Amino acid sequence: MNESLQQALEWRYAVKKFDSTKKVSEKDWKTLEASLVLSPSSYGLQPWKFLVVQNPQLRQQLKEVSWGQSQVTDCSHYVVLVYKSKMDEAHIQKYIDRMAQVRNIPTTSLDGYKNVMIGDVVKGPRAEVIESWAQRQTYIAMGFIMETAAVLKVDTCPMEGLDPKAYDKILKLEGTGWATIAAVAVGYRHAEDVLQNAKKVRFETKDIVQFL
Repeated sequence: MNESLQQALEWRYAVKKFDSTKKVSEKDWKTLEASLVLSPSSYGLQPWKFLVVQNPQLRQQLKEVSWGQSQVTDCSHYVVLVYKSKMDEAHIQKYIDRMAQVRNIPTTSLDGYKNVMIGDVVKGPRAEVIESWAQRQTYIAMGFIMETAAVLKVDTCPMEGLDPKAYDKILKLEGTGWATIAAVAVGYRHAEDVLQNAKKVRFETKDIVQFL
């Protein structure tokens, strides 16, 4: 298992050219989807949404505000990661209600936890930096889907080379409280993608991992 995981991580790279004729199977997509849903977040608040853009016209519009990168239109699944720009009590209550439902416990038994969250991310000092907090949380999910994809031998490309505000306009996110932070193109590498044979370059482990 250890060797298989490391091999998958070595195999993964940021694909620059996808094969538009190859599509991710429904079975593999459901696993990738689950990796997004199951990603960890602070308090478990999940301040994110994942917009899977499959409409060709929408993808073309997004490509035009993504430096013309072909990954947007050629990949199998294009996942836009959006974050909740401001935390509110309604979102926290929704989470509390869901927790009570899943764990089959009274909602009132979670009042203490709810108040802690409200006191921190809604009314506390963290509320002043909640946007950057939510953005950082959302990047955790990006890492999860990319690693899961590597294990499944599905290719990905993390994408920040895009205009978030233009994405918000195209995807009708303006005024909704949700905003674009990044995207992940998912699919299969093209045989002509020259980077697939390039050796992965990383600093030596001793330079970046320290035991104190």
